[in-house]
Amino acid sequence: MVTVRDKFLPADVEAIDLQQWSFDLALRWELALDEVQPALLAAGEAARQAQLATPALNTVWSREVSCLHAGLEMVEILAEFQLDGAALQAGLLYRAVREGRLAVSAVERQFGAEVAAIIEQVQRMAVISTLRNDSSEAVFGDQAARQAGKIRQMLVALIDDVRVPLVKLAERACAVRALKSAEPDKQLRVAREIFDIYAPLADRLGIGHLKWELEDLAFRYLEPEDYQAIAKLLAEKRSQRQGYIDEVVATLREQLREANISGEISGRAKHIYSIWRKMQRKEVGFSQVYDIRAVRVLVPTVVDCYTLLSWVHANWRGIPKEFDDYIAHPKENGYRSLHTAVVGPDNKVVEIQIRTFDMHRESELGVCAHWRYKSGDGDPAARDYESKIEWLRQVLSWQQQLESQVAGQSVAGINAQRIYVFTPDGHVVDLPRGATPLDFAYHIHTDVGHRCRGAKVNGRLVALTTELNTADRVEIITGRERAPSRDWLRSTMGYLASSRAREKISQWFRRQRHSEQLERGQQLWEQAWQSAGRPPVDLDQLASRYNKQDRRGLWLALGSGELQAAQLLPAARRQALPAPAKRPRPVATAAAPLVGLDGLMHRFAGCCEPLPGSAIGGFITQGRGVSIHRADCANYQQLCRVEPQRVLSVAWQPEQSTVVGVRLQLSVIDRKGLLLDISALLDRLAVNILDLQTGHGDHSQRQLQLQLELDEVADAALVDEITAALNDIDGVAAVAK
Repeated sequence: MVTVRDKFLPADVEAIDLQQWSFDLALRWELALDEVQPALLAAGEAARQAQLATPALNTVWSREVSCLHAGLEMVEILAEFQLDGAALQAGLLYRAVREGRLAVSAVERQFGAEVAAIIEQVQRMAVISTLRNDSSEAVFGDQAARQAGKIRQMLVALIDDVRVPLVKLAERACAVRALKSAEPDKQLRVAREIFDIYAPLADRLGIGHLKWELEDLAFRYLEPEDYQAIAKLLAEKRSQRQGYIDEVVATLREQLREANISGEISGRAKHIYSIWRKMQRKEVGFSQVYDIRAVRVLVPTVVDCYTLLSWVHANWRGIPKEFDDYIAHPKENGYRSLHTAVVGPDNKVVEIQIRTFDMHRESELGVCAHWRYKSGDGDPAARDYESKIEWLRQVLSWQQQLESQVAGQSVAGINAQRIYVFTPDGHVVDLPRGATPLDFAYHIHTDVGHRCRGAKVNGRLVALTTELNTADRVEIITGRERAPSRDWLRSTMGYLASSRAREKISQWFRRQRHSEQLERGQQLWEQAWQSAGRPPVDLDQLASRYNKQDRRGLWLALGSGELQAAQLLPAARRQALPAPAKRPRPVATAAAPLVGLDGLMHRFAGCCEPLPGSAIGGFITQGRGVSIHRADCANYQQLCRVEPQRVLSVAWQPEQSTVVGVRLQLSVIDRKGLLLDISALLDRLAVNILDLQTGHGDHSQRQLQLQLELDEVADAALVDEITAALNDIDGVAAVAK
């Protein structure tokens, strides 16, 4: 039946006597008073102050139930599970945090990281509500991936700490108890969530009495007419039913005394939802439900269970197909008991359940009966590993049950894609299916993976390629030095299933290769430069000429073979030399640069390209003015012999600045960066490039034609300087005018 509290607290939060309340609680559930009471007093006072300090939030949350009242009610439920002080504090403070009256960071400062972590993980459990797709729309793409990721995080939190779902179940039980005055929409929404999600979770945990309460309370709002009809029938028959049960109990007690068995016998309350479900499943009326009259017998041993069962079946006729031996064949959640329905005294059907005291404790407390967080037992390493594996199976089975109820959800099948293994300390690790001990090592920490030398699974040495299974306990054996193997990256060898681990190993090898190339490049440069006997240069400036950020980039290029030291030496030599002073660009005058033309149109012949200061002569062409040649030009001398009458005597105008062009032809061996070196040289000499053309030459050589613009009246010495400097560039075989 629905649980009703036998003691109510004052409505005024300031009037609640936390001292007396915590004392009564510890006494009722046999808790360690000297440890539990101080913890509850501190948490209760924090919740009280949070409620009083945030009156504005009272319009948002229920005015009838304060966060302190809700917290105290949650602790009343949790205390029965014999949880430790941290879990009780988390339960008392949870509503204050959820309502925004108290920050998790404040909880951590005052009560520690353990309490804060439990509260955060309980809040994370809200994601399971998304398994119920109220909109009846499937979830796909990125949204589905994010949802699946959140569900995996929630499962890890559940598996890692059994206190988390217990606190959440207590909170939901308080929520459904408070629905009586809520709006109908909220009643239906909360009841449906509890019925679909949290009652099955309580069943998987094996907490029978909490499961029945949640089912009955949810059923009250989901099927109100059926609930009221069955409740009315039970109330009308209660006095007759109780008299009959008392008679059966007396008979069984006498039999136990005669068999010298020390046991306890009591009438068992039948829950409304279970009656309705049996009526629906068997399509029978209320009067044909056999276990409305039910008795429970608790005895010390399993032998005693079967001894009493034999007497019952020998003296009362059994109902066909109404006998279940859950001792020989326990339920999935670990429940064990003998169930039988017989025709008892006065030919009335009665259900009898027979179990040991330990079986009863397990059915009431579930996993808490095996795994309790008592004082001094909070260290994960001290927990019972077998109990934790059983709890893991229950959580995953519960998740499968939920997924099977949600057709079309793309989050279903998470269990088929993931495995859950344990660290030596009992913490859970979520890995992709097919993961190996090496995947586990890199999941724990990158450094653990790099130093991994071997692994133990369930206490036995295994190969690093061994495929892990859910519930395995994995221990990594590490060395002092980081030494990943390149074989780990080979997919055919089966070392890794996780792309995350594979990327961490690849990064390690890239960093190692980077360091080696950097060191080698620095050595190559220093050897080449010192052997050339050159003074130090600004390597950062030199690096910029090769599109490198700094000297380290230059060394990496040398170490990787992208650049050769011989390529850098010419540019380094020029950088080491003092830069020549820039010559100012002359301004051309309106006067003719030549003497003897008398205003005639003229042009410089392309065959010899005369330079200022050299001996020249003119030849009058037909329609193109006077063509100016060098005096020693072969073409000019031929013209003088053939048509001397058209020869014109000309000379350079003295002390007149002008701009002229010079054409040079280079034979070069093609290499990367050659044009960059040539351009840099000419820039340092203040010479502009007017035109550049390339062509094929003999064998491996190419022809490069440069037309240069000189900034002043130049003599042959300037051209010779340019030619000599070009010849010094690595890769330039010859320079001709």
